[in-house]
Amino acid sequence: MSETDDVASAQMQLLARMQVAQIEGGEVPAALRIDRLTRLLRLLREHADEFCAALDEDFGGRPREVSLMNDVMATFNSVKYARAHVRRWMKPERRQGVFPFSLFGARVRVEHLPKGVVGILGTWNVPLFTTLAPLAFVLAAGNRAMLKPSEFVPCTAEALRKAVQAAFAEDELTVVCGDARAAAAFSALPFDHLVLTGSSATGMRVMRAAADRLTPVTLELGGKSPAIIGRDADIALAAKRIVEGKAMNAGQICVAPDTVFVPRARLETLIAACTQTHQRLFPVTAGGEALTAIVNARHQARLEGYLAEIRTRGGRIVDCGGGLSTNSRRWPLQLVIDPPQDSRIAQEEIFGPVLQVETYTEIEAVITRINAGSRPLALYYFGADAREERLVLAHTISGGVAVNDVLLQVAAHDAPFGGVGASGMGAYHGREGFAQFSHARTVYRSGWCPPIQDSFTPGC
Repeated sequence: MSETDDVASAQMQLLARMQVAQIEGGEVPAALRIDRLTRLLRLLREHADEFCAALDEDFGGRPREVSLMNDVMATFNSVKYARAHVRRWMKPERRQGVFPFSLFGARVRVEHLPKGVVGILGTWNVPLFTTLAPLAFVLAAGNRAMLKPSEFVPCTAEALRKAVQAAFAEDELTVVCGDARAAAAFSALPFDHLVLTGSSATGMRVMRAAADRLTPVTLELGGKSPAIIGRDADIALAAKRIVEGKAMNAGQICVAPDTVFVPRARLETLIAACTQTHQRLFPVTAGGEALTAIVNARHQARLEGYLAEIRTRGGRIVDCGGGLSTNSRRWPLQLVIDPPQDSRIAQEEIFGPVLQVETYTEIEAVITRINAGSRPLALYYFGADAREERLVLAHTISGGVAVNDVLLQVAAHDAPFGGVGASGMGAYHGREGFAQFSHARTVYRSGWCPPIQDSFTPGC
């Protein structure tokens, strides 16, 4: 038996034990769900320092504040929200009965049952959030779970494995570490539900593997999330929000602005405002220590390839760093102005500290351009023109939207977070997250006297 077969066999045995434990455990009461969520909160609080140190090691430079905000606190808030609402979500729902049987006491209700054991494949960019935020709703729904963090963040994966092992029984929640082969074996397991956060290409591979098992999937992918600057937008505000959002985690966030559309007449004003904002956030005198590094050399080479192509083709690149070095993997923001439409940067999700800037003259052309591509995970609109805003929102489809801001739609715990089409399927956060990992089972209860009978029934 090969090493790959050994890995797959070990994972399959672990899943089988968890599925047996789930069945034998029977009904999962609210108290147990709340206990599991409480242990997860405690895990995040007690191991925050270890997680931040591991993330810094994996990235080769990631400020503690970024890790605390994006991975620890963002996850903590999701878990806390789920814990506060789980009792209400669990309650059976009365539904309209079946006429005329309902006249004789027949009733219909919907119960929300755990699906069983859920697999969660996390990604490297915000590894705790992409594994533990969906886990909050998985546990709230009464499931058990297996987690597979990305192989690109081995230190964080190992820290999470140890923390989970200390807080949960192995047949309750477990972390599987390993390389790409372990991830491939994991995605082929017969889970009762499978969650992936990753690229569209990875999403297709995982969905193919899940299809062989008829495993339902939730996919949180990405895409070229556009930011549209309207004609009457406050350029200073737009630049501030966009640069802050793009600089967060060096643009390595699935909902980071990828392409900015700006009226041609306001291009230079936007460039100046972006440069000013970036230099205020990351002054040259402080060096680049406040910048998050590009995660590894492979991704750095990919981004360098984008810029090299633009230079070769005579394109314009604006360095917002004001003298900050780009020799390491800590890059200041780079603006690529009106790149050729067949260039790689215009075709692929950037996922780094590079921002594509496109000029336009008519907002309708921007809408057409967005609709010609894959549906993005996020869309951003800046402006005060309600009619223009409505035009954009009514004629585009995206996973989520923020108006005059970026990223914060993901922080809305009482609203679903998910993609559409190439940017994903399914959602978590809010009640929708609980519903995603529950089976809604209809229960029909007969009344005291069926209205349709073969003969007279005494007492009816």
